[in-house]
Formats: sequence, C-alpha cells, structure tokens
Amino acid sequence: MDRTAPPLATIAAALRREREKAGISLTELARRAGIAKSTLSQLEAGSGNPSVETLWSLGVALGVPFSRLVEPPTPAVRVIRAGEAPGVRSEQADFTGILLSVGSRHARRDIYLVELDPGSFRKAEAHIPGSVEHMIVARGRVRTGPAAEPVELRPGDYAAFPGDVEHVYEALEPDTLVVLVMEHPD
Repeated sequence: MDRTAPPLATIAAALRREREKAGISLTELARRAGIAKSTLSQLEAGSGNPSVETLWSLGVALGVPFSRLVEPPTPAVRVIRAGEAPGVRSEQADFTGILLSVGSRHARRDIYLVELDPGSFRKAEAHIPGSVEHMIVARGRVRTGPAAEPVELRPGDYAAFPGDVEHVYEALEPDTLVVLVMEHPD
C-alpha cells in the first residue's frame, strides 16, 4: 500500500460537504485558502495530489480541523495495522502525516502518527485559533514548536505548544517517529 497517497475520494466528499455547509462557492474558498480555483475544483472531483499544506489551508479557510478533510466515517471498532494507514506528504520536508483518530464533534482532538527524516524542515502555518498541539517522540529526535522558539525532543519526551501560530517540525535523526495530538476549540 502506498501510504503517501492521500485518500482522494474522502477528501473530495469532505471538501464538498464542508464548503456547502459553510455556504461558500469554489471561487471564495479558493481565495480564502490562497489556492487556485482549478486546484480546488480538481480536489472536489477526486483528482490531484494535495499536499499537507494545501489541506491545512483549506481546513483553516473552512474553519474545520485538517482531520475532517481526510478521515472517512469510522465503524464502532477500528483497528489500523502498522503500515496500512494512508498518509499525506509534505511539499517542504520528508514528512508524512498519518491520521490515526479523529475526535468527536464534542471532543475535537485528532491523533496522528508522523514520520520524519532529516534534510529539511516543515513550516506549518497557524491552524484554527485556539488549537494546541501535543507531541510525544516515539523514536529519533525532533525540533518542534512555535517557529520563534522551537524545542528539541528525544524519545519519550512530550511537549505541548500553540498550534494557532506558525510552527515547525524538523527531524534531527533518520526514521524519527512522533505521535501528534491536535486539540481544536469547539
């Protein structure tokens, strides 16, 4: 399974659903997200290859968490076997985000498994106001946090930082693996 291939059908349905729920046109959403209308049209048609950055921009423009755009409806018992969950690649760095769990409409939190490798860093734009990121390093070392004051974390280390400001993720060792929990306000 190609874990770097985004779940295009899920993304297409979610973008249409959230855009219609917000009552905005393709043109307006593209403008708010800072992407081309043709790109958004392709994504809603289930084609294209959206990056993490594009999906985050769309989520912020719609006022919804990233997870709502990439997570299909889940059954009562859900198991994700190692290596089987789809991931979304970054354009900026060797970074793949794998969504493991989405919070309910009342508990707005999402859990990701993130694989990183050294060589470049990923700069994330601010998420929905009031968002908080929680990170635990499972393997390797990472520099993360607000762009103005990142911290270095080692295996077993935990950090929490505002997700509603520009922030960074940078692997300091090959095969770095972190668990990232995103909290979003209701």
